[in-house]
Amino acid sequence: MEKKKVTLVIPMYYEEKVAEECYKRVKENLEKLEKYEHEIIYVNDGSKDKTLEILEEIAKKDETVKVVSFSRNFGHQAAVTAGLKYVTGDAIIIMDADLQDPPELIPDMLKLWEEGNEVIYGKRKSREGESAFKLFTAKMFYKTLNALSDVEIPKDTGDFRLVDKKVVETINTLPEHNKFLRGLFSWVGYKQAPFEYERKERFAGETKYPLKKMLKLASDGIISFSTKPLKLVGALGILSIVISFILLIYALVSYIFHLNNLSAGWTSIMVAITFFSGIQLMSIWIIAEYVGRIYDETKQRPQYIVDKTINISK
Repeated sequence: MEKKKVTLVIPMYYEEKVAEECYKRVKENLEKLEKYEHEIIYVNDGSKDKTLEILEEIAKKDETVKVVSFSRNFGHQAAVTAGLKYVTGDAIIIMDADLQDPPELIPDMLKLWEEGNEVIYGKRKSREGESAFKLFTAKMFYKTLNALSDVEIPKDTGDFRLVDKKVVETINTLPEHNKFLRGLFSWVGYKQAPFEYERKERFAGETKYPLKKMLKLASDGIISFSTKPLKLVGALGILSIVISFILLIYALVSYIFHLNNLSAGWTSIMVAITFFSGIQLMSIWIIAEYVGRIYDETKQRPQYIVDKTINISK
């Protein structure tokens, strides 16, 4: 009987401090899977340190290691997307190189897959080594995203997950440019199951998701899975009209009954101007975000550019 294959997709960005340890621990755990063949696909996301050199040396010694290297940095989601294009396994596991998502959990995830689940997503019971600010913003992000989205995206999840080959094939057919993968894996459906685990501290190095990138990811998630912000623009417009009518009525009543000296009403005028200006600018910003995404899609540029591949035949 032919063995099934497990493929790991691991994006790498300035990970020279963890690359060798990542390979060592991943390989040790994959070799324990006697029922499965395996392959590891590393995607170098334009790293300028020694990450690619280390991966090249590993790939020379181990043919099960495949390397995809970008021409420049295109981002984490693009790196994962690229890796999914090259998989040949029956079960595909996505994990980061920093070992916060322990490779020792692979056998347990495979058991859930063998039971018929097609998407097994890692759900964090705890997140060691992360600041209170990051934990708070992550919690608020998922609350906001699920409040706005038409598709429920599990809370406290990341990209660490196991997915069936047919799910990956479906994801690979989706042409959109700014992919929010954890949302897309929920959107496509199939039989899904959570896998709770304790998320560890980084083995070494620094996080590759500072506040700026976290905000970009949050923006991708909300705009990709909801049109409710556009509806919010309409609601704000109605609110503005209602408030303007209230101010008009107040002004007329004050004039008729001499309740207030209108010539001294500069405060109320300034409040009204700044309030309405703020609503207008915020509305323009929300619309501009959607128009910008449409512009990106119409250019039809590739999501990433592959500079070189190692141990990949297709």
